[in-house]
Amino acid sequence: MNKAASFRQAIASAVPSLKDDPDKLLVFIDQGHIVATAAPSLSFEYRFVLNAILLDFAGDADTVFVALMAWVQRNQSDLVSNDDTRKNGITFEVDHLTQTTFDLSIKLTLTESVVVDTDPAGVQTITHVDEPVNEWDLDTLFPNG
Repeated sequence: MNKAASFRQAIASAVPSLKDDPDKLLVFIDQGHIVATAAPSLSFEYRFVLNAILLDFAGDADTVFVALMAWVQRNQSDLVSNDDTRKNGITFEVDHLTQTTFDLSIKLTLTESVVVDTDPAGVQTITHVDEPVNEWDLDTLFPNG
């Protein structure tokens, strides 16, 4: 599942304290299941809840959520564009530890499509399909390419 690693990288890049202590960001896959069809293809879709926990965080939560929103717009855009999924597709909980630190748990309802092709020789290729992104979104989110 590529989205979990991609999400971890995006948050770690946005939160400077994680460079010194990357183990303070935990990423789990919860409630995972596979959706397949009865078609002859072996292609399927992962559906899961990504649970990211930022431990003992002393920074500004806005930094995390801005990075999260940028990642979501590029990697799971229905969480902001679809009325049904945006209502409950991103949730979070905060546990205050001290006056200045807290644990932050974020849950994202994600999908990841996997296309399995088999060539005439029987060799399989497995491809994780990127989410479609509107051209104007790419220019806004990634102005330098």
